[in-house]
Amino acid sequence: MLQILGYKVKESIEEREVNLFYYPIALMVQAPSPTDHSVSTLDGLIADINQFEAIANHWDDAQRATVSGLKRSIEALHREALVRLIRSVKQESMSALRQAIEDEVVYSVLRYHDLVKPPQPPLEYRLQQALEAVRPGLQSHSGDIELVAIKLPDTVEVRLTGTCSHCPAATLTLTDGVEQTIRRYCPEITRVVAVRNDVPNEATDDVAVSSCQSAASIDSGWLEVTSLAEVPIDRVLAMKLEGRSILLSRIESFESFKSGVVCYQNACSHLGVSLEDGAIESGVLVCPHHGFRYRLATGECLTSPEMPLQSYPVEVRDGQVFVKLWD
Repeated sequence: MLQILGYKVKESIEEREVNLFYYPIALMVQAPSPTDHSVSTLDGLIADINQFEAIANHWDDAQRATVSGLKRSIEALHREALVRLIRSVKQESMSALRQAIEDEVVYSVLRYHDLVKPPQPPLEYRLQQALEAVRPGLQSHSGDIELVAIKLPDTVEVRLTGTCSHCPAATLTLTDGVEQTIRRYCPEITRVVAVRNDVPNEATDDVAVSSCQSAASIDSGWLEVTSLAEVPIDRVLAMKLEGRSILLSRIESFESFKSGVVCYQNACSHLGVSLEDGAIESGVLVCPHHGFRYRLATGECLTSPEMPLQSYPVEVRDGQVFVKLWD
């Protein structure tokens, strides 16, 4: 019996008959049948794939090339079918499509075919991440930076403070450091404007209003998760929050996050499988299924940089950890 990605091919040598039946993704030659899951789980299905891939790894180059070619053809067929299915469902009911994507198996298959992207964190959060990334360099010269305003669709205003506010190289700092970092975290931002400390009073008033609005929104949407003492240092704690699986970790050596705690969706960006059992080596979380590597302090994917972990904002108040989720 020969099984190839997505299909089972059973060939009768005597009759030369080939029958195709849809099965979970698998690869095998004279191997036992996939585990019979009474209720199929994503981890169980992935375990079957890993088992069969391990067998295929022992084949010679010609056999693997043949299987890889057939795999690509079947994947192309599956992807086209999914594209047409999504197009039809979207016309009938977007809510039904969103509900379907909540299923971890559906989500992982659509992610595999690059038909759904992980939701982006809010723009303001990504901007703060960008500023946190440049802040250590500025602080080493007794300077700092703060976000003044977001002017959609493509502009942000920032203020250099401390020695950076009147440094002759401030323009170079803004262009070569801050702008590039902001655009890396927020590709939709194309203009970064430096606001001087000697701006007119009305601009200062605008900043004050913006600050008040931000302060008023701090408590909106924040959910208490656990105590800071329960969050492990340089390891992960898996939890459920509002029906979502999340990972928490305390990064002892990563000083730019004031809380010292990071939170991610408990899903590998590759196939959406859980990461809680992954090994952590030198601050890098390794997916236990296909080895994708993520920097625990930032969620950056070292295997495929365009596929970071989905992160959530975190605050620590009076020894309790709070997380803000978004759709």
